[in-house]
Amino acid sequence: MKVTARISLTPPSSALHQKIERHFHRRLGTALEPMRAMAHQQQVLATIVELEKNVAGWNAVEQELKELAAMAAAFGIGCSWCIDYGYWVSVSHGIPENKVEAITAWRDSDLFTDLERRVLAYAEAMTETPPTVTDEMVFGLLQDLTEAQVVELTAIVAVENQRARLNAALGLTSQGFKERCEIPVTGDD
Repeated sequence: MKVTARISLTPPSSALHQKIERHFHRRLGTALEPMRAMAHQQQVLATIVELEKNVAGWNAVEQELKELAAMAAAFGIGCSWCIDYGYWVSVSHGIPENKVEAITAWRDSDLFTDLERRVLAYAEAMTETPPTVTDEMVFGLLQDLTEAQVVELTAIVAVENQRARLNAALGLTSQGFKERCEIPVTGDD
């Protein structure tokens, strides 16, 4: 059963919000509820849109590692919207569904490489309150990643924490993206 968002998802109309709605309707066939929620405060919406554009351009870390790290953070916070959308994005980017589904049980799964296991442990440790990241975790990541890559990976997990905490606090839940995994992600407009 879908829980109702804690604020209205019919914000006042603005040029920015209308542009975002058109973009996601073309790209995904639907609007994103987090964007509708943020559209109540135009400065927040504009800032988040700019942040997301910039994040999409980060390219030091392999996409699959970033997706796994983001999903681990979303699961850690329990953001059903982020889990739903992240599942769809991950599968659309070629990560096998069984691997995405195994993220919460990665310690017991043979689907993950040693590096992926270190990334998942790091993302979980970053997401805990307070964070439980250790020197050993970072040194472990540095066995396979450069310092620039560790910084980018850390930033991806931090951004996903921001997304997930905002969505969870506003009561945003799954929009059914997981069920639409056959829809490919298209290029940005």
